[in-house]
Amino acid sequence: MSDNSTQQGVAGHGAFFQDTNLSANEAEAATAWVRSHVDRRTMDLGERMDDIRDHMWELEKEGEIIVHRINDDHKPIEVDTLFGWKKRVPTNNLWHHKSCGQCGNIPGYPTSLIWFMNNLGIDYLDETDQTSCTAWNYHGSGIGNVESLAAVFLRNFHQAYVSGKQHGFENGHFFPLVHCGTSFGNYKEIRKYLIESAELREKVKKILGKLGRLVDGKIVIPEEVVHYSEWLHVMRNRIASEMQTIDMSNIRVTTHAACHYYKMVAEDAIYDNSVLGGNRTAVGTSMAQALGAQVIDYSTWYDCCGFGFRHIISEREFTRSFTMNRKIKVAREEANADVMIGIDTGCITTMDKNQWIGKAHDMNYSIPIIADVQLAALACGADPFKIVQLQWHASPCEDLVEKMGISWDKAKADFQEYLKQVEQGNVEYLYNPELATNQNINMQASA
Repeated sequence: MSDNSTQQGVAGHGAFFQDTNLSANEAEAATAWVRSHVDRRTMDLGERMDDIRDHMWELEKEGEIIVHRINDDHKPIEVDTLFGWKKRVPTNNLWHHKSCGQCGNIPGYPTSLIWFMNNLGIDYLDETDQTSCTAWNYHGSGIGNVESLAAVFLRNFHQAYVSGKQHGFENGHFFPLVHCGTSFGNYKEIRKYLIESAELREKVKKILGKLGRLVDGKIVIPEEVVHYSEWLHVMRNRIASEMQTIDMSNIRVTTHAACHYYKMVAEDAIYDNSVLGGNRTAVGTSMAQALGAQVIDYSTWYDCCGFGFRHIISEREFTRSFTMNRKIKVAREEANADVMIGIDTGCITTMDKNQWIGKAHDMNYSIPIIADVQLAALACGADPFKIVQLQWHASPCEDLVEKMGISWDKAKADFQEYLKQVEQGNVEYLYNPELATNQNINMQASA
């Protein structure tokens, strides 16, 4: 061990983080090696792991668990995953598991999704009785452990399973749809641990029992963990054919796929040979393709957005430098993109909010960063302010909106007029809140 092993590491995380002291040529060679191993799906598909769902069926048959199954009423559409396994994505009777980050930073994300469901006649429950997945704490600071994450996972998905009862339906009527990429990756990882470990199941069952979150003494695990972009992926052609009002052929789009979507439990991520040759995960990009936009690839597609959970807390300058140099600058210079779309709250927040910091160092590489569902909503005529809520974004979106043929100034003036109506108590809702949430039903029942 070197003499400086006990000193503060250069990244601030500890002595084990050390400068590699690579020359420029050596750094380029190392980067080329990484690219050659991550590009074009070079994951070793020869070493296939067990399909965790096969073990779920066995545990259910043995009476150990209850599987929240996808049935015909959920109108599932089948897709291929990385290993070629079939994944059924429910398209109807959906239970929205929202994101703490979306609601705080990118509210136009969930509103655009619900706007689509309203227009397409999709039944859903905008649940109020849910918690954060708590994975932010776990990945960011190490607070929490597998047992607590598993308890939260089972608590929320139990609520999804029984939520239909209060609306006169059987258990399992609504199927969970996870908005956040971090929640999605965390839940899939925890599901795998639960299936593989009888000890973990036994420990968590005691916790769930105290919370009243067992069904017939058993824990409830969903057949699939489904991300909202997967719903958008299977609905993309219907959205484009039934709702699109704006020609997107002159819009250059590039995509950032969230690490927690396709790097955690990688075998479950959706791939489609019609999307970039099947060399990237399909979600997000497929929506832009369906809209007829120009999809542009770039060399650092595989890189993290820079969020990274832990270092955004302890080394924010690292995050900002990485975001600007490895993502925003590259997307602007290589792809000359009009917009970058993401599929996860943390990625979009990081790349959107940190752009203004770059200006302090003369790094003027601004580019709108929005979610795939927000871009789709704009293309389908949603209001840029009331529904897509671009006013919450730090990166400038005016040029994108104008290039799509939407008047930014008129939309802004209309929104300001709407705000005056809100001040007078004339509020518009996406749905009837008294019918859409368990909380209001409980309030009515107790009144």
